[in-house]
Amino acid sequence: MKKGSLLAALRRELARAAVPEKAAGMQAYMKSAMPYHGVPSTPARQVFKKVFAPLVLEDEATWRRLVLELWRGARFREERYGALWLCGDGRARPFQTLDALPLYEEIIVTGAWWDYVDDVASHRVGPILRAFPGPMKKTMLEWSRCDDMWKRRTSIICQLGFKAETDLDLLFRCIEPSLDSKEFFLRKAIGWALRQYAWTDPKPVLRYVEEHEDRLSGLSRREALKNIRRGASSG
Repeated sequence: MKKGSLLAALRRELARAAVPEKAAGMQAYMKSAMPYHGVPSTPARQVFKKVFAPLVLEDEATWRRLVLELWRGARFREERYGALWLCGDGRARPFQTLDALPLYEEIIVTGAWWDYVDDVASHRVGPILRAFPGPMKKTMLEWSRCDDMWKRRTSIICQLGFKAETDLDLLFRCIEPSLDSKEFFLRKAIGWALRQYAWTDPKPVLRYVEEHEDRLSGLSRREALKNIRRGASSG
């Protein structure tokens, strides 16, 4: 496939599926500097399936090149959603290794907003952590202490779907550097990660909240205890 042709095809199909009167509202909701075509999520998924179906992803280099073509060349936000879709294409499953991490790091740092970052953190970085725990633990701890807020958020929420397989020590160590942060998205991430694990076992979450009462923000604390309180009131 010639350079730029995939992006052109995606843009053309998204424009055909667009509901232009929705575009401004979608952009405002996401507080996005990048405009939208105005394609709701279900039609967008249909477009992605149609456009990407003929692709031949013979190796990781081809897959990575096509993802970055979409990501870097996008002029509309749905085109970047297409890049995220291609990241998770079933044919790319063999490429979900440590070698894919620089790609995801670029998306996290340059995307710098929750809709991109949360998808990559939970659906891409998390599975790589599960498959390669040794080196990935080291990387997540490095990210948890770095200056980029979105890499920090990723390190905190990358285990959201792990349930009983959650590495609590890693989670708590990734939370630690951001406990005193004033950033909303870090405070929210801390509470979200703790709340998610509380579905599996509330006791260590309660203990953690009690032990860090003086440092946890009100937002983090409320989020962390939501499920526990709901379970107590309904029981």
